[in-house]
Amino acid sequence: MKKLQDLTFAMIGLGLIGGSYAKALKNLKVKNVIGLDRNKVVTLMALDEGYIDEGCLDSLEPLRQADVIIATLYPANLVEFVREHVQYFKQDVLFTDVTGVKSNLLEQVDALLGAGRDFVSGHPMAGREGKGYGQSAAEIFNGANYIVIKREVNQPEHVQWLKDFALTLGCKHVVEITAEEHDKIIAYTSDLPHVLALSLVNSASLTPNTKYFIAGSFRDATRVADINGPLWADLFLYNKVGVIAEIEQYKKELDKWEQLLRADDKQGLLEYMEAAKQKRKDLFNAKNYR
Repeated sequence: MKKLQDLTFAMIGLGLIGGSYAKALKNLKVKNVIGLDRNKVVTLMALDEGYIDEGCLDSLEPLRQADVIIATLYPANLVEFVREHVQYFKQDVLFTDVTGVKSNLLEQVDALLGAGRDFVSGHPMAGREGKGYGQSAAEIFNGANYIVIKREVNQPEHVQWLKDFALTLGCKHVVEITAEEHDKIIAYTSDLPHVLALSLVNSASLTPNTKYFIAGSFRDATRVADINGPLWADLFLYNKVGVIAEIEQYKKELDKWEQLLRADDKQGLLEYMEAAKQKRKDLFNAKNYR
């Protein structure tokens, strides 16, 4: 691999994450950043602001220059994009993604890329409320975690390059795990919290007067309900086995609460809450946490 400053990058999608990559890459002074978004106005904005050097407006020919392609597409669109446009990819391109579910997408993309083009899958654990290019910022990666998917088909030097690149972006930790492990853990740490936030806001208990009784706990618990619906519908459905499993596990915890309350078991409640309190302290005070 060349030095970072000698590489040409192509950003497929210039929304929240794609736009953030483009801005971070310009800060790193890479050789060239090519941008493509289905909304040409967004591509023109990124060009006008100087975060991309060239936009794919009427043709995808500029993609032929890219040494690294970062696809920030919804899961349902990733395979489709590669299938329709792989002819514009260099034979030795390093292709990576940011999808929040891996499922069987990786093998489908491998088959379309063919020999020589290496697909090293990743997932930056970075984000914020809202969506779109207007919400993007290079700083979104600062202190974040970055997941790299462990696969025997990848060239070791390309895997190492992506790990180093994540740290250069500002990420604090890089974790390498299999696609199966990724989807299982993400179902718990990402998918389930979104399910809970949405369920709280959609509860029949929410009335016009509820806003007068909201403090920090409700705001914190429902923050991610400001959601990108089309993206998350894909994520939930592609990872539905894991999400359903985590919903079932969560139901068991709610059953424990109900049993303790019905039994007026104050000591049991105290022990349950103390256990959770200690686990959270251990989690967020751990040296390997961001």
